[in-house]
Amino acid sequence: MFPTIMGTVVIAGIIGYASEKSGFTHNGVIPSIIICVGGAFLFYFVRLMFGIGFGSPGLNAIVSSIGALIIIPTHFRKR
Repeated sequence: MFPTIMGTVVIAGIIGYASEKSGFTHNGVIPSIIICVGGAFLFYFVRLMFGIGFGSPGLNAIVSSIGALIIIPTHFRKR
């Protein structure tokens, strides 16, 4: 369990950094990493509680990080 959660944090951090450096988002490096890690943690615990997932923990971390980057910034930009 511990290596899985650490791997989830590392993958989410890499996705957040890469999305900011590639121009996919314009939030800043630290906010993008925080958004990705938060989304990955949320999906990790949903996976533990309900067993909903995409297969491997790495794929779950990638999909949840990208999903959080898409949902969170567009939600706050509309206000």
